[in-house]
Amino acid sequence: MQVQEIEEIKREVRRVKIPDGVKVNVNKMLVEVSGPLGCLSKDFSGRPVSINVVGDEVEVSALWPKRREKAHVGTVAAHIRNMIRGVTKGFTYKLKVVYAHFPVSVKVSGDKVLIENFMGERAPRVAKIVGSTKVIVKGDDVIVQGINLEEVSQTAANIEQATKIRDRDPRRFLDGIYVYEKLEGLVA
Repeated sequence: MQVQEIEEIKREVRRVKIPDGVKVNVNKMLVEVSGPLGCLSKDFSGRPVSINVVGDEVEVSALWPKRREKAHVGTVAAHIRNMIRGVTKGFTYKLKVVYAHFPVSVKVSGDKVLIENFMGERAPRVAKIVGSTKVIVKGDDVIVQGINLEEVSQTAANIEQATKIRDRDPRRFLDGIYVYEKLEGLVA
């Protein structure tokens, strides 16, 4: 009877393949991924899952999962997959500077992006660059790139939110900086 009960243990398992040239190290709940473009680490200690490296795969699992635990398994597996994609290819977001009323100039200063003359304002609007993300300004294009997807997307969102227009009709005043392309890989 006891053997039959053990065989009926229910598990939710997701596997993430580790490509050649990438090393994944799991120490308790801290996952470190290193590859040709760099090294990323993330702590999953608040998640009710177990993470193991089995051969050339990372196995994320939960025993007797309820709905929330199944969701955590999928989320952690997706984070690890994004970390592997980041250290092998990297991520690039392209943003376009759009203006009809006042010419906008965008500059990178340290860990901030300065947006000057937006809607004719005297003070520049400031967007924070998160982590080790690199921001390049080429004419009316702003290129945000890095190996950590969360940092790259948050930096792009910060730039977009810095140019959000308030107290005006958004159908007429379309000025701003908007994401128009998301790419996998570092584009110069």
